[in-house]
Formats: sequence, C-alpha cells, structure tokens
Amino acid sequence: MTTVVALLAGAVIGVLLGALGGGGSILTVPVLVYGLGQGTGAATTASLVIVGITSVVAAAGHHRGGRVRWAPGLVFGLLGSVTALLGTLAARHVAPAVLLLGFAVLMLLAAAGMVRRDRHVQARDDAPAEAGRDTRVATRTRTATGRRVLLVSAALGVGLLTGFFGVGGGFVIVPALVLALQLPMPVAAATSLVVIALNSGAGLLARWGHLDIPWHVVLPFTAAAVLTSLLGGQVAQHVPARLLTRGFIALLVLVSAYVAVRAGTSL
Repeated sequence: MTTVVALLAGAVIGVLLGALGGGGSILTVPVLVYGLGQGTGAATTASLVIVGITSVVAAAGHHRGGRVRWAPGLVFGLLGSVTALLGTLAARHVAPAVLLLGFAVLMLLAAAGMVRRDRHVQARDDAPAEAGRDTRVATRTRTATGRRVLLVSAALGVGLLTGFFGVGGGFVIVPALVLALQLPMPVAAATSLVVIALNSGAGLLARWGHLDIPWHVVLPFTAAAVLTSLLGGQVAQHVPARLLTRGFIALLVLVSAYVAVRAGTSL
C-alpha cells in the first residue's frame, strides 16, 4: 500500500513540478509525513532527494526546448547553496511540530505569492496596448543595482528555505527571475529547476552523516515524479496557465490548513 501511495503522490508532484517549474515540490513534505507516515527529519531529507532528481530531469526536458537560461540559473543556485547549508543546520534544533507549523505558514505565503502573481498577469493581459508599452519602459528603467539586490536576496532566501524545510522554492525563484532579469514566464519556470536542483544538492550535502532516507518510499516516489515531470511540460502547453495556478493555490490552502491543525494538536 505504501508503494502505491508513493507512486500516486510522486505522479502528482512530478506533473506540478514540470508544469509550474517548481511550486509543486512544497507539497512533498506534507505527503511524506501524513500520507506515508515518515518522521519530519526523514521527510525533509527524502524531499530533497525527490525534488532534486526530478528537477534535474525536468530541466533537461526544458533545455531541449531551449527554455533554460543556464548562466543566471547557476549563479542563483550557487548563491542559494550557501544558505541551504545554514538552513539545514538550523532545522536540526527545531521541534518537529514547530517545523510543520512553519511549513503550514510557508504554504500560505506561497499561495499568497501565487495569487499576487496571477493578478499581475491578469492586469497586464487586460491592460491596453499603450499601457503595456508604458509598463515595459518603466521596467527597463529599473536600476541594474536594484535588480542585482533582488536577485541575490531571493537566491539567499530560497537557499535557506530549501535547507530548512526541504522545499525547492520555485514559488520565490520564478517571480525573482521575471522581475530581476525580465525573463518570460516559461523561461523563468524552466530556469528555476536548475536552481532547485543545486539547492537540493547543497541541502543533502549539509545532512551528510545524518542522512535518514526511507528508500522504500523515495525510490517509487522519485520514479513516478521523474516520469510525470516530463508530462507536466506537455500539460503546461495545453492547459491555460491561469487555470493550473488557481487550482494549485486552492490545493496549497487546503493542505496548509490540514498541516496546521495536525501539527497544532501535537504541541
């Protein structure tokens, strides 16, 4: 039964990761804890393995489609790798229930960020052509220093989240790449997978010697996620991005509420 649940969960996470370029990985830890009965420490470590491998495969698929920008992805990921190490060390000193409550808050913040991004996209699409030109001019006039500060801050913050919670952080990476580098959304989503893979590797490196990986869960979960991440890229081309985003936002809110209740009652 555990293998079946792992395969189904991996399939869902893989589709979300491939379609949204991250974001979907934030559901991995709650699924591992409440759906597959793993401890918090084992779940966050297993999540790094699952998300890291799946991101590598999904990034390769996007690379073949010419959507990955390797230079900014590598710089972003290497910066985040530093704080991923720190986040991993910090997580060892936090009680499991407190960590899960923090995770619930993180999911709500991710949902709020995606709502804001969705409204921004809708406003941009609904704006008259002249207003759109004005917005593009204003974007180009942002200072190079401001863009660098945004990119570095986001990279360091995402790395910390990856190490602490075992998440990829695509919900932060994608907007940062769009705002700081003016990358188109599909390109930013694809490039974020490179960042997620690097940060996940750094988080695992920091746990070396303390690795607690439930391979009987990780292997089927990862295999399903890898296979369906390729499908997710196809889904993104045929299903409206707004529909995918709104459905995922609703799912995040529901899972966050469930995690908060379960973790709160265990304190």
